[in-house]
Amino acid sequence: MLKKLFGSAKKAPSTVGQNTAADAQSAIPKSGAADTNEKHRDGHKRGRERGANKAVAKAVSTWSLKDFDVAPEEGKTRFHDLDLDERLMHGIADTGFKYCSPIQAASLPHTLRGNDVIGKAQTGTGKTAAFLITIFNDLLSNPIEEERFAGEPRALVIAPTRELVVQIGDDARKLGKYCGLNVVTLIGGMDYQKQQDKLAGMVDIVVATPGRLLDFEGRKDLYLDQIEILVIDEADRMLDMGFIPQVKRIVRSCPRKSHRQTLLFSATFTDDIIRLTEQWTEEPVNIEIEPESVATDTVDQKVYLVESQDKFKLLLNIVRHESATSVIIFANRRDETRRLFEKLQKAGIRCGILSGEIPQNKRSRTLQQFKDGEIECLVATDVAGRGIHVNGVSHVINYTLPEDADDYVHRIGRTGRAGATGTSISFACEDDAFLLPGIEAELGMKLPCERPPEHLLAGVR
Repeated sequence: MLKKLFGSAKKAPSTVGQNTAADAQSAIPKSGAADTNEKHRDGHKRGRERGANKAVAKAVSTWSLKDFDVAPEEGKTRFHDLDLDERLMHGIADTGFKYCSPIQAASLPHTLRGNDVIGKAQTGTGKTAAFLITIFNDLLSNPIEEERFAGEPRALVIAPTRELVVQIGDDARKLGKYCGLNVVTLIGGMDYQKQQDKLAGMVDIVVATPGRLLDFEGRKDLYLDQIEILVIDEADRMLDMGFIPQVKRIVRSCPRKSHRQTLLFSATFTDDIIRLTEQWTEEPVNIEIEPESVATDTVDQKVYLVESQDKFKLLLNIVRHESATSVIIFANRRDETRRLFEKLQKAGIRCGILSGEIPQNKRSRTLQQFKDGEIECLVATDVAGRGIHVNGVSHVINYTLPEDADDYVHRIGRTGRAGATGTSISFACEDDAFLLPGIEAELGMKLPCERPPEHLLAGVR
């Protein structure tokens, strides 16, 4: 009865919306979450809010679907075609979305039915909106009318970097503006008490990095035994960064896979990732969006062959003279990003820096300044750069070529987003030109290599 009181896990399609007491009892996960269920309620004082989901009310507004008029177009899927909740459609309309991206058109018909999905897609393809739309529509369509405990989210999104978590959280708040659902982001480097206070209220959706999530779970501020939808984003990067043991612990705390919906996205699928998907999903639908369409169709790529001592001169001239209005500059090491940042500042360029050595609150402030146009250049490492999702980036400059070809695709995916076009310029010198063949093999195309025009190598003051 305890499980039924607070809402049983959702997964079995044949009983959605008509769970019995037996169904609720069967929803108790076998992985250890059930053992702590009684314990954490008896041993930890938490606030209880009555009828929380009844507060998910329609916004006081005269808006209707008639205000979101999108004409049918051959070969494209409209959000109108997906029978989404009108409150969610209002948020989609506000974001300016009209037609589904390829990953959205391919995945949403399955995820909205409750199927598990494994998606192979690069960043910049619209996968974030795909899983957020799934979450919002599901929670709105299946409200829990009974009491719920605080600190028990219904949906969980795990992502590898702080910046990516912040971006997903921002996107969720925009899409869910009229849904009345509470989104909480949990990341390291930010005020712990403030995040803890947010968990003390009713929580519907949590977006978190693995480490910080486990911190809150370990302190009994957060419980995962009521998770209905689990999203694991950028699984390949999780593996690269050594987070998989933490993710495994998180998955074990959630209801078993037959009693939750699992959505997993990755740009690449190694044998290790494939084994994990088999463990974490049940009869998943596999969806693949080819990376070439992301990397080449909307981004003009070029490589400048340059001597190492001329690289900064070339960079500065591009920023000053090539209509580079919003630029992200990538370097491989933290010390290199710091030196570039300081030299650009000294040259009078409005710039910011994103790297692991920068405190999280300052990184968040810098990213917001970049979005608002207060700074024109960002210097970033790959890990920090994974979380940069900003429309309107005119140029990506690879000051040093990435050692991992997959990072090249992620880097240039910062521009040419959402159907816009962008420019990627890579500097290849005697130290890293040998990396080009691997990048070209990943892209499936030859990159145009040339000497920079003379005016871009002119002396700078």
